[in-house]
Amino acid sequence: MSNTLLVLETLKQTANAAEKILYRFSKIPSLDYFLTSDEGLEKLDAFCMQLIAIGESLKHIDKLTHHSLLINYPEINWKAIKGMRDILTHHYFDLDAEAVYDVCQNDIIPLLEILNRIIADVTHEG
Repeated sequence: MSNTLLVLETLKQTANAAEKILYRFSKIPSLDYFLTSDEGLEKLDAFCMQLIAIGESLKHIDKLTHHSLLINYPEINWKAIKGMRDILTHHYFDLDAEAVYDVCQNDIIPLLEILNRIIADVTHEG
């Protein structure tokens, strides 16, 4: 598989993870839901897993493209997304449910929009 095809497939997987977050988050009534029930805590864990997958995928895309693709889309703070992945992975017991809630509520839609634009651009170039 060429790097372009691998990048494209990884972008699609990343967009799919963002779509999962949006769909599942639409059913979360409030931040308190994460903190007051076992079901809420399980959902929080699931959101964290998708955010980890997104951050890891973006790191992989950077590696495949020698950091030359994502930099062309400065609307998104790519470093922050990859940094969140690192925090969720290596400092899980310091998890800030409010930060995860905020990211799901405010940052996933713009991320998905840009990912779809990158997919279209890469498809057009390829």
